[in-house]
Amino acid sequence: MRVSSTDMQNNFGKYLKFAEANEEIIVTRNGKDVAKLAALSEADHTLLKEEAAKNELSRGSVTYEEFLEMVETSEQRLELIDGFVYNLASPSFKHQYAIQELIGTFHNWFKGTPSCTPVVSPFDITLKKEEDNICVVQPDVVVICDKDRIDANGKYTGTPTLAVEVLSPSTRSKDLIRKLDLFMKCGVKEYWIVDPMKEQVTVYTFDDGEIADITYYSNGKDPNVESGWFQGLCVAMRDLFAE
Repeated sequence: MRVSSTDMQNNFGKYLKFAEANEEIIVTRNGKDVAKLAALSEADHTLLKEEAAKNELSRGSVTYEEFLEMVETSEQRLELIDGFVYNLASPSFKHQYAIQELIGTFHNWFKGTPSCTPVVSPFDITLKKEEDNICVVQPDVVVICDKDRIDANGKYTGTPTLAVEVLSPSTRSKDLIRKLDLFMKCGVKEYWIVDPMKEQVTVYTFDDGEIADITYYSNGKDPNVESGWFQGLCVAMRDLFAE
């Protein structure tokens, strides 16, 4: 069956049940096929387990206090999401190229709005999903508009307004699923997912813990990726991706 992206967004649970029953669902946007929702095969399950094993260090539940102890003794960059610890692998050239372009554009744009500041990773963002579920992540770029939440030790205790992740093969599923859910539920207003391999950008805007809007951008088709929260903030698509 074919359904529009709006219909999919509004009725995802219903279509997920169709997929579980082995119904293949094609998602359309502006009349064009853009994505497919289908049940995982046994081969897919095996591949996902192998990929997760590469960068998921903990199989059990790790508390926030235990994570802080790990960070103190580890030389690796680590993230904690929903009780699981992830190792941040060394990024590729395309990954860093995109971040460089983003932070350059953001820096110049936000110079005129001193209340907000873009910050590049590594920079810990601590978010509380629940009382017993404190997560710590290092998005590639964040925009913080509550600089009063930076304490005397230089640690940030607030919630960024905008977060950006540039996808890597080893972190793709985490950034697309776990971080999307984390940012949506913890008060982040906007989330950009930059895909250097497909030369695409997806912009999510959130409202009251739900997805309010999703906008897709493709290099060669769209000249700029535009922020839904910061009116006027845009990045040239052709500048984001290394040739």
